[in-house]
Amino acid sequence: MTHTHAYPRPQLRRANWTSLNGPWNFALDPEAAWKQPEHVEWNATITVPFSPETPASGIADTGFYRACWYRRSFDLPQLQPSERLILHFGAVDYQATVWVNDTLVTRHQGGYTPFKVDITEHLTGTGPQTVVVRAEDDPQDLAKPRGKQDWKLDPHAIWYPRTTGIWQTVWLEQVPHVSIGTLRWTSNLARWEIGLEAHIDGEPSDKLRLKVTLEANGELLADDTYRVVAGEVYRRIALSDPGIDDYRNEFLWSPTQPTLIQAKIQLWGGRGELLDEVESYTALRQIGITGERFMLNGRPQTLRLVLDQGYWPESGLTAPDDEALRRDVELAKAMGFNGVRKHQKIEDPRYLYWADTLGLLVWEEMPSAYRFTKSSIDRLTKEWMAAIERDSNHPCIIAWVPFNESWGIPDLPEIPEQRHYVQALYHLTKTLDATRPVIGNDGWESVATDILAIHDYEADPSRLAQRYQSEEVIGQLFTRERPAGRLLTLEGHPHMGQPIMLTEFGGIAFSRDTESTWGYTRSNNADELARDYTALLEGVRSARLLAGFCYTQFADTYQEANGLLYADRTPKFDLDLMSTATRGTPSARKQPVEPGCREAEQPSSETTDKRS
Repeated sequence: MTHTHAYPRPQLRRANWTSLNGPWNFALDPEAAWKQPEHVEWNATITVPFSPETPASGIADTGFYRACWYRRSFDLPQLQPSERLILHFGAVDYQATVWVNDTLVTRHQGGYTPFKVDITEHLTGTGPQTVVVRAEDDPQDLAKPRGKQDWKLDPHAIWYPRTTGIWQTVWLEQVPHVSIGTLRWTSNLARWEIGLEAHIDGEPSDKLRLKVTLEANGELLADDTYRVVAGEVYRRIALSDPGIDDYRNEFLWSPTQPTLIQAKIQLWGGRGELLDEVESYTALRQIGITGERFMLNGRPQTLRLVLDQGYWPESGLTAPDDEALRRDVELAKAMGFNGVRKHQKIEDPRYLYWADTLGLLVWEEMPSAYRFTKSSIDRLTKEWMAAIERDSNHPCIIAWVPFNESWGIPDLPEIPEQRHYVQALYHLTKTLDATRPVIGNDGWESVATDILAIHDYEADPSRLAQRYQSEEVIGQLFTRERPAGRLLTLEGHPHMGQPIMLTEFGGIAFSRDTESTWGYTRSNNADELARDYTALLEGVRSARLLAGFCYTQFADTYQEANGLLYADRTPKFDLDLMSTATRGTPSARKQPVEPGCREAEQPSSETTDKRS
């Protein structure tokens, strides 16, 4: 299995880059005993970027080990006299130490966010260069953000195999000595403008100019040049407002019409020389909350989400290739959903690129730590800030979720410090990005949120519909009804009219293996699953109190057999029927199952499993 060499950072693209995915020398270090590369006994080969726990890596070791090592050589690219060579890592779980040609060049902590280092000064001669990575990841450390990674030897309940070391693309990038470092895009529909924040790396002078060209639907929207002041550019780019709504709508981004604005950014020097050039994209779209409704581009949008954990059978958290990421987006849309709740994972930017391009809404959720300590607060907060910085440009992202089901904050009702933590991250997130709603604690025990997100695995469609039927039941919902046995809001933090969403429900299992798999309920065959899903969705769609829903889940994930798709993404029943049940109306087009996909299997017996 090889990883497609798609550009790993889709919103800031340059021509000169090299993927370092592929075979690396490898060694497990179970006790984290080796501290320097010269001590390592290289005894295996791993395929990067797949983690050593996965079959795709060629290692497939799911045991306990505190560290592992990587080494590979690369040919020195032809650098211009003033060019720099940057080494990028998409994600390394959990603590990474990097050497280039036997020199320590950087350290990084955080398993879900990228980092980079300028290695120009550490290159030697003209021959092969060597990079070594030490990844330290204590498998039983519960005070770090780890998402669904199990701390027990074998996966249990709702937790899955661990992900250690490199699990996203490693790549080299050639950049000028003065270059475009970061871009931040925003949009404002009321003023019909695009906001741009650009930061210049290197030693910028006051004579630099930044040229910005924006195009959409074959039309030139802007062609402007701005002076760079103190290495920065802050501009609001006014677009020509077409005035007529129908024409205006052609430029708005939505799931049904994902119009992207393509951007070309050039950095010019004081003597008229082109120093740097990158390509990017943005979109005209606006997210908001009005009363009890979620709003997209000023209009109510009912959210039809599916919970997606982003695992693959052979490659774990890493997609087999870029096409697999695109196919997941296409499948979610073909199933009738207009969005996904990415659960306990900061997804690969390439997935977000396809969601931007094809039109799929995304809730981004921080992987949880499972202890409340000063260390866990520090680690999670820093990594959450880095995730928001990485992903805030993506138009597909419509909500931020720092906590899920009180994980890592298990005593919210009793301990004020834990409530302050949720409130602090809610407000920090709003400070970093004021354009999107924030769900402080998805599921229950809310103390700060823009959307009241409820997890409720009631299996009776009529009871589920009645529970969320109308405003008349709100009083009972927050005082007597306790889905999962938990308070929905804590004392002193009542529901203040925010939209109410059912963000986990369903979880109907269907598989041949009824002994080692589970779901919240179980169907006996594909036809029964289709009927059960249709009935449940009819009940939820009829609940007038709900601004949207999120079904559990997209695909089977290890021992959880409650996906609408098998783990290999084969639909368990007809996609057209699935889409009709999800949407409440027939799908617009027939979505065929890919050649080679098996028919839905018939289990031999029924077993009803429920999560304890």
